[in-house]
This record gives sequence, structure tokens and C-alpha cells, in this order.
Amino acid sequence: MARASDPSKDPTLEVEAALFAAGSRFVIGIDEVGRGAIAGPVAVGAHAIPLGIGAFPEGLRDSKLLSEKRREALAPLVAGWGSGAVGFASAEEIDELGIGACLGAAGRRALLELHRAGIPVDAAAIILDGSHDWLSAALRKPLDVRTRVGADRGCASVAAASVRAKVERDALMREAHDAHPEYAWASNKGYGSRAHYDGIEAHGLTELHRKSWIRSDKLER
Repeated sequence: MARASDPSKDPTLEVEAALFAAGSRFVIGIDEVGRGAIAGPVAVGAHAIPLGIGAFPEGLRDSKLLSEKRREALAPLVAGWGSGAVGFASAEEIDELGIGACLGAAGRRALLELHRAGIPVDAAAIILDGSHDWLSAALRKPLDVRTRVGADRGCASVAAASVRAKVERDALMREAHDAHPEYAWASNKGYGSRAHYDGIEAHGLTELHRKSWIRSDKLER
């Protein structure tokens, strides 16, 4: 028997509709994935929807609320509902610049990709999940960035961005697992699981590890 959906966790287009009513031609939802991982890049997804867009894909939610199988099934539906892009910042960049600057850099890269695809980014209202605007400092010119706590759950455009970012980052980490199976990245995706730390203890660090993030106490049994 299928489990009923919890409406309290389902996004809507209410915030986006208000932004369109206020004059925005496009709304771009933005969310990050991989911020707390100890290996692999941080990813920032951007999903743009135009005024007059139809209903979002059934079952769309914040990527953290979806199983991997469900995210993979939703990904092509999300791709058909608006335009999107994912920007990345590498582990090396994170070690050198810090996570805040790298979130901004990855977000800017995603927006540049949307711009190259013909999305008028400078005419869009941008919904950034969370209370802190880590994006604006990385931009070459100001954009209409609006932070919103819980936007990944409440705003369909941001939920779509989170699914895009999660699916693309997970694919990268599965590929990295093929080269380094000793860290179990296919299952932990670069986060600090016990199996991941066991792999570090036995085999050391790779170029994909955020070396400044590795806690020595976690390597002790």
C-alpha cells in the first residue's frame, strides 16, 4: 500500500507567484548540496522558471526528503520544467578559499551557465535557500537575491534546484567511487561515514578530499 504524501513537506509556487505579480519575468531558485561533505565538490543548483509556467512535477520535494531512486526518477521531469544549471567548486578550492567563498563561486558558475543558455538572469528574482546571502559577494554586479529560510521545502523552484544539484553531485561521487572504492563514496557520497573514515585511515587522502576538513579524532578507533 502506497504511503500518503505529507502535505506539510510539499512545495508550492506561492512565493514565485508573488514575485511574478510584483513584476519579475523569471524566478530562479538556488540551493546547495555537499556543503558538509569531507570529500568531493560543493554543488549549487539553479532552476529558472518563467512567468506563466505550468504545474511542477508531481512528487517534487527538497532533495533531502527524497530517496536516491525517487530523485533520479524526478530529474528528467525537473529538466523539462524550466531551465537549470549546476555549478561546482572543488575540494582544492574549498581548502584554499573556504566554504563560504566556494558556495558563492559555484552559485555564480550556475548563473553564468543559465545566462549562456539565454535566461535573463539580471531580470530575475532569485530565491536563495537559508538566512545568509553567500551568493551576492561572488557576483560581478548586483542581482535581485532574496534569502528565505526553508525555501528548499516551501518553494518549488528551489526544490527543483536542490534535486538538480543532488543528482549531478551524486553522479560525480559514484564515478569517483569507481576510481577509489576504498572510501565507499557510492553510498556515502563523500560525507563522513564510518566506512569513509576507515578508508582514510587505511589508504590516506586523495585529491578529492577536503584536507583541512578531516578531523584526526575521527580516525582514532
